[in-house]
Amino acid sequence: MKTSLLSLAAFAATTGLFAQGDVKLLPVQGGVYVVMTPSGNTTVQVGPEGVVLVDAQPEALAPRLMAEVRKLSDKPVLYIINTSLDAKNTEGNAALVKLGATPASPAAPAVVAHENVFNRLSNDKNVPPANWPTTEYYLPEKDLFANGEAVVLNHMPNAHTDGDSVVFFRRSDVLAVGDLFSPESYPAINLNAGGSVNGLIDSLNRILAITVTGRMQEGGTKVIPGHGRICEEAEVVEFRDMVTIVRDRIQDMINRKMTLDQVKAARPSSDYDAEYGANAAAANVFVEAVYKSLSAGKAK
Repeated sequence: MKTSLLSLAAFAATTGLFAQGDVKLLPVQGGVYVVMTPSGNTTVQVGPEGVVLVDAQPEALAPRLMAEVRKLSDKPVLYIINTSLDAKNTEGNAALVKLGATPASPAAPAVVAHENVFNRLSNDKNVPPANWPTTEYYLPEKDLFANGEAVVLNHMPNAHTDGDSVVFFRRSDVLAVGDLFSPESYPAINLNAGGSVNGLIDSLNRILAITVTGRMQEGGTKVIPGHGRICEEAEVVEFRDMVTIVRDRIQDMINRKMTLDQVKAARPSSDYDAEYGANAAAANVFVEAVYKSLSAGKAK
């Protein structure tokens, strides 16, 4: 039954069958599930102690998100983990903190993120303090233990932003990677928040170091992206290779003193646009971010 549900999720996400406003709860493996929403995916781990959530989604979705979580568990939310500073990952923090407490366990869940997420949100006058992380980490890795399972956060510096985390549910063998990877779209590289194309490629290689594929490249570690279907290692390899190839093409054009407009006109991502580019504008945004990241020397 689980296999058929996952196949349905992949088919529906790929073909755009998730209607606007629709929310879907699907099993992944072990004690981990995913709630797919129009704004992105929330990873859910459940067990005898409570619930762990990865990414909060916009505030308006909090009641619907928790309604899906309550189909799995009536236990309190223990942790809310933010994989980046993006509003779709953090805006619902305060609402989920309130909804995640129970009469038997009224303590507020901890909101966990890398310290760069806290620093940027706390310096943004448009973000209320209730949506800031309450627990930050600054080392390359932070580990938690919930529901009999190690939950390991790895900081991925200067990738999508400078505060990205991936979250590995070790016993379940599930990795939530936020906006570092998408099977359906080009990556967003937020240069203003410390992102870079070389940092993104480094993070994808680190994701591949964590994941283990099953027999004949099927099964093994499940990868939950910020958007789109549940994936496995092979899809991350394909995505990593795409980003690397486009990066190398643009670097060669920069070396030949081509301007941004000339690079866009050359369409260095053209052979990937059908798979990852929703339209020409989406491809141009990606190409421009890579060009500016390389030409400004922000990638390290």
